Amino acid sequence: MRFFNTRAVIYLLLILLGLCSAVPNFLNANAQAKLPTWFAHNTLKLGLDLQGGSHLLMSADTAPLINGAVERVAEQIITQLREGKIAYAKAQLEGSHWQVSLRDADNLRKAKALATEHNRTATGVRMFKVAGQENILSISLTEEYIAEIKKDALDRSLEVLRRRLNETGLVEPSISKQGDDGVLIQMPGVSDPAYIRQLLGTTAQMSFHWVARPQGTTPTMTALGSSDQQSYTLEKQVAMKGEHISDASLGFHQNTGEPIVTFALDHVGAKLFGEMTRKNIGRPLAVVLDNKVITAPVIQGVIGGGRGEITGNFTSSEASDLALLLRAGALPTPLSVIEERTVGPDLGSDAIQMGLFTGVLGAALVLVFMTVIYRGWGLIACASLTINIGLIFGILSLLSATLTLPGIAGIILTIGMAVDANILINERIREESARGKRAMAAINAGFDKAYATIIDANVTTLIAVSLLFMFGNGPVRGFAVTIAIGLVTSMFSSIAVTRVLIKWHIRKRQRDVLSFSGFAMLDRLSKRNTNFLGGRFMGLALSAILSLGSVALFFGAGLNYGVDFTGGTLVNVKTEQLSVQGLRSNLLANDFDRATIQEFGDAGQFLVRLPAQSGDKQLNANEIDSLKAAILSEDATASFPRVDMVGPKISGGFADASILAVLLAAAGMLVYLWIRYESHFATAAIATIGLDITKTIGFFALTGLEFNLTAVAALLALIGYSINDKVVVFDRVREGLRADPNAPLIRVLNDSISSTLTRTLFTSATTLLAILPMAVAGGDAVSSFAKPMLFGIIVGTSSSIFIASPILYFLGIWREQKGLKQLRPSADEVRESLAHIP
Repeated sequence: MRFFNTRAVIYLLLILLGLCSAVPNFLNANAQAKLPTWFAHNTLKLGLDLQGGSHLLMSADTAPLINGAVERVAEQIITQLREGKIAYAKAQLEGSHWQVSLRDADNLRKAKALATEHNRTATGVRMFKVAGQENILSISLTEEYIAEIKKDALDRSLEVLRRRLNETGLVEPSISKQGDDGVLIQMPGVSDPAYIRQLLGTTAQMSFHWVARPQGTTPTMTALGSSDQQSYTLEKQVAMKGEHISDASLGFHQNTGEPIVTFALDHVGAKLFGEMTRKNIGRPLAVVLDNKVITAPVIQGVIGGGRGEITGNFTSSEASDLALLLRAGALPTPLSVIEERTVGPDLGSDAIQMGLFTGVLGAALVLVFMTVIYRGWGLIACASLTINIGLIFGILSLLSATLTLPGIAGIILTIGMAVDANILINERIREESARGKRAMAAINAGFDKAYATIIDANVTTLIAVSLLFMFGNGPVRGFAVTIAIGLVTSMFSSIAVTRVLIKWHIRKRQRDVLSFSGFAMLDRLSKRNTNFLGGRFMGLALSAILSLGSVALFFGAGLNYGVDFTGGTLVNVKTEQLSVQGLRSNLLANDFDRATIQEFGDAGQFLVRLPAQSGDKQLNANEIDSLKAAILSEDATASFPRVDMVGPKISGGFADASILAVLLAAAGMLVYLWIRYESHFATAAIATIGLDITKTIGFFALTGLEFNLTAVAALLALIGYSINDKVVVFDRVREGLRADPNAPLIRVLNDSISSTLTRTLFTSATTLLAILPMAVAGGDAVSSFAKPMLFGIIVGTSSSIFIASPILYFLGIWREQKGLKQLRPSADEVRESLAHIP
């Protein structure tokens, strides 16, 4: 009992810490102000889909930087060849490879030695590989050096973007890396990111070049004027880089009153600028921004003091933006928008209300169900579930996680699935009590037997969830994190908390035989010798027909792919003055002939889709601005609650990543089950999962639900849920085979299904009840998740009884015919056999 008390105290402390961590989320601003700052800030952040705002995913084009690195290396080697008096004929440059022809092949070894003398960066990374054949010396950049170039460019881009956004006064913009070459910018409260998109997409690489003399001999380049498109011939060599500009601001010309940009140079720049203007009085000096000449004034005298002005027929807004860009600094490489999503504040608040309503209602239904079925024991499960929900919020708050709409869906799904462990435990305790064991013995035996099943079931689900995290984007990752945390906390609350509560509950009747209530019909069904495998041929045939029909639907009618997979633009339009026909006429008149229009939600709301055009390699981010302008020209009161734009680079990878995630999930589960059980157990489970998934795909094709990233999340969640069901049945099969290895396989399978039938149906019922409110009242935002989940739970539950077991039966018979045992020897059997070896 002392150990029990100590353990209970430890559990209580952990629970209190978790629940306290969640408390600040449920306090108003006045109450939070009274808390310590570190504690008050321990809250969940709302995602953009809940609070409204925009996110931009931008991709860095590092090809120019890599080409520049090759050119610098080539110039370095050419200089070394000249200094070493090694004659060469010509040089060729192709991407990250460069080669030069030597006039004398005997000099190749010397040339290679010279080339490798300075082949390390400041961080010690080898820059290039040197090769040679006959008289050809060739170099190619190393993968490590290319990776360093990309990382440095991305790090510098993050800093520049952060300074630019801070200059605009945006509230708490979030900037983070995304992959190897992506930058994710999240901007709460920004419902029209057109200006921000343009600001962030401008490289703002400024330099000063002298206009070339007519008879000059220095290398030149041609640039156009930014306003008048006049052609300028400039010296290619940079007279001074824009990086020396330390400050810039909007000003007005003292004579004309025109907007100008005044700038200040740092110490090095001021000295350089004064010297270069002193030597070139009377020459035009071009100010070049992103390869376009802003202005090219003639230097009338020495410009000292490190200050100057840039004129260029600016408007006040243009001059202010240019000053902002110069203050923030230039991007080291161009950034292009490859994904843009916007959610209006009204849509975000509606999502919060929907999440709260469906979540609370789903949880209430589950709690009522458990109380009705198990009565006092159900109340213990309800208490454990309530603690579990608090712990989920506590851990998410501790991690400063961002709560998104898929995250809310994950919490709701977790509520249904978390009861599974409690049902397993209750059913095991009920079985032990039915055998006549006294209370404490029945409880200990029930927990011991349920423990391995709970671990196996949750680990297989975690495999699917981990892949969802690896291959998903921000909101879907949030769903994966929520499910993973929910699984871990549910294991803790069911195994640890429930055990303590149950032992406390029966502390005064430890020697009594416990009694449980349940559905009498299910009790009779699970006790009698029901031949579930009697219809195995019909069940497998029906399942195969449905799966083949689903495959036919997939290749025939196809899926209603969202922009996540097809690329393009999806705009939610809310208008009171335009009908479908009026909206269509307006868009056709403005050359949006490929737009499709669909009525959506309440009256006056439409979905406008602009599929990506074939051959497009970049997202045309300006197209959405033109679309909005066209609609607003007819109805100035129109609004755009949601905008999704996905470029070809993103959409092209989603399909591959989704297929790979599903395949890896199946492979991971196959390996785990193979290790924990046997090969035919694993094969039967994965084959059944394949049949379940094809039927769910057919459900998407039949109903026309949009197949997007949320749908992929639903598929992977269903894989985890369905395998969970199979593991529970297979665990009983393994237990039956261990108890009587010579028992007929069909009898063991029927007995295993019978003994787990109550658990299977009750768990399915609680999960259905948790998701049902979201499917009915959640709206279109979560329909691609909630409705397939309802369908998949029904399919997964029935397949656990009528499909997985028959497949296991046929595979088991095949093993018997080959003379193989159904199970490998257990650890105890191995030890016993070793003990008999003399």
